[in-house]
Amino acid sequence: ESLCDHFHESQTTMDPKEPGYQAVYLRIYKKVVAKVKKELKDNDLWSLYEELELPLVTALAEMEAHGILVDPKKLSVISQELEATMEKLTETIYAEAGEEFNINSPKQLGVILFEKLGLPVLKRTKTGPSTSAEVLEELSDHPIVASVLEYRQVAKLKSTYTDSLAELISPETKRIHTTFNQTVTATGRLSSTHPNLQNIPVRTKEGRRIREAFVAPEGHVLLMADYSQIELRLLAHLSGDQVLAEAFRSGQDIHAQTAAEVFGLDLDEVTDEERSAAKAINFGIIYGISSFGLAKGINLTRAQAQEYIDSYFLRYPMVKVYLDGLVEQGKKEGYVQTLSKRRRYLPNLKSRNYALRSFAARTAMNTPIQGSAADIIKLAMLKVYRALKDAGLKTRLLLQVHDELVLETPLDELHLAAHLVKKQMEEVYPLDVPLKVGVFYGPNWRDVKSFDYEE
Repeated sequence: ESLCDHFHESQTTMDPKEPGYQAVYLRIYKKVVAKVKKELKDNDLWSLYEELELPLVTALAEMEAHGILVDPKKLSVISQELEATMEKLTETIYAEAGEEFNINSPKQLGVILFEKLGLPVLKRTKTGPSTSAEVLEELSDHPIVASVLEYRQVAKLKSTYTDSLAELISPETKRIHTTFNQTVTATGRLSSTHPNLQNIPVRTKEGRRIREAFVAPEGHVLLMADYSQIELRLLAHLSGDQVLAEAFRSGQDIHAQTAAEVFGLDLDEVTDEERSAAKAINFGIIYGISSFGLAKGINLTRAQAQEYIDSYFLRYPMVKVYLDGLVEQGKKEGYVQTLSKRRRYLPNLKSRNYALRSFAARTAMNTPIQGSAADIIKLAMLKVYRALKDAGLKTRLLLQVHDELVLETPLDELHLAAHLVKKQMEEVYPLDVPLKVGVFYGPNWRDVKSFDYEE
C-alpha cells in the first residue's frame, strides 16, 4: 500500500486474487527498479551492484544448495566428551564452593561468589551482583571463577554447536545448508544464518574439535584458502605508507617488523613478547584503539600504551595521516567508502555526545579497511567460481568464513584446484603490496596440512 501511495497507483486491485493485481504489481516493480537503478548510478554504486553483488548471487545460491557434509557420529562423540567435561567441572566447582548449587543460575552463583566466598562485587544489575563473562574474567584468578568460565564455555559448545548442528543436518543430503546474506552487515561482509557457519569456534582446543565433524565425502578433500593479514595489507595500500608497504613487499614478518620499528630494535632482537605487543598494536590501529584499550589488552599502563601508539605513528606517519583523513572525510561527506565505493553513512561523527562521536570516528577508520577486505573476498569468490566452471572442474565452493574460502575437491583435482584458487585469489585486485594466500587441505575442516606447491 505504501508503494501504491508513493507511485500514485490505485489500491483497489491489491487483492492478489483480483484480475488487475498482476498489472499493478508489474507497474510498481518497473518503477521501483528504475528508481533504485537511478539512485545507484547517481551515487556511483551501479558497478558494485552489477559487476559484483548481482553475479555473486548465483555462486552463493549454488553454495547454499550444495551444502557441506557433516558427520553426525562425530558430533555425537564430541557432545559426549563435552558432557563428561562438564560433569568433571561441576564436581570441581561444587568442591570449591563447599556445596552444590545451580551453576547456570546467576542468582545462586552470585550468592556463592559474593556472599559465601566474599569476592568483590564489580558490577550490579537490577537483581543483584553481576556474574557476566566480563565480570568473571576480572575475577578469574580465583579457582572457582576460572572453573565456572570453563564450564560456561564447554556448555555453550555443546548446546550451540554439537547438539544444535546435529538437528540441522538434512536427512536427504546429509549436509548442512546455511544461508548467506549479502545485505546484513554494514561493512559489506557476508553473514551466515540458519545456522551461522562463520562462527564455528577456532580459538580453543575444544572449539576446534567441532570442525572435525565437517568432512569431505569419499574420494574428496576439503580445500581451504586463507588471505594472510589482508586488512594490514589494505592499510598499507590505502594509506600509501611506504615503510609499511615495503615490509610486505620484502616478505618480512609484519608483527616482528613493527616491533622493531616501535621499540627501536634490530629485527633479530625482537622477543616473542614484543612481537605479541606489536601484533596487538597493528590490529588495534585498524580499529582505532585507544591507549586505554591497548593497555587493557596487553597489560600495560595507559602511559606506556600511548607511548607505543605514538611511536607506531612516528614510524608509519602516513597511516596517521590516512586515518585522520578518513574521519575528516566522513564529517565532510557524511560517509566513508571502500575500494568498490560501497558507502557507510556516519551521521554521529557530528554528534554532541562524546561516546557516539568517538564510536563513529573509530568506525570511519575501520570501515574502508574491513569493507575493502569484504570487497576483495567477494570478488575472489566470484573469480574462483567462474574459473572452476571454465576449467570444467568438479571442485565446489562450500563456505566463505571471513578471509577464508572452503571448497570440496575430488582428490584427482586437488593439484589443479589448489593452483587455480591461489592464483585467482592473489591476483584478484591490484594493490601496492602483494596479496598472499595460504592453501591447506585435509579430510575435514580441522585436520589439514599446507599444500606443497613445490611437489
